[in-house]
Amino acid sequence: MKVYNKLIRDHIPAIIEKSGKKPIIRTLKEEEYIKSLNLKLQEELDEYYENEDIEELADLVELVYAILKFKGVSLQEFEEIRQQKKEIRGGFDSRLFLERVEG
Repeated sequence: MKVYNKLIRDHIPAIIEKSGKKPIIRTLKEEEYIKSLNLKLQEELDEYYENEDIEELADLVELVYAILKFKGVSLQEFEEIRQQKKEIRGGFDSRLFLERVEG
């Protein structure tokens, strides 16, 4: 028996069952869910740092979408927020690295 105690994707229980094993799962309450989403976001970010695999970025985006849905923010609203911030602060296309500010 292996213990995971972490948020999983919706199809994982069926995948585990197909392998001949029995997943023990439960549905999280709201407080547990958002906490688990945030922990999973960090887990996936750490995995991306380790190997820079594009699939880990896909996991990060899926988690961002889940957090937005939980918070009642549509993808359109989120994109508007992102665009507004980009217009005001810019993007990251110029590869600028701030070393320090003097005076």
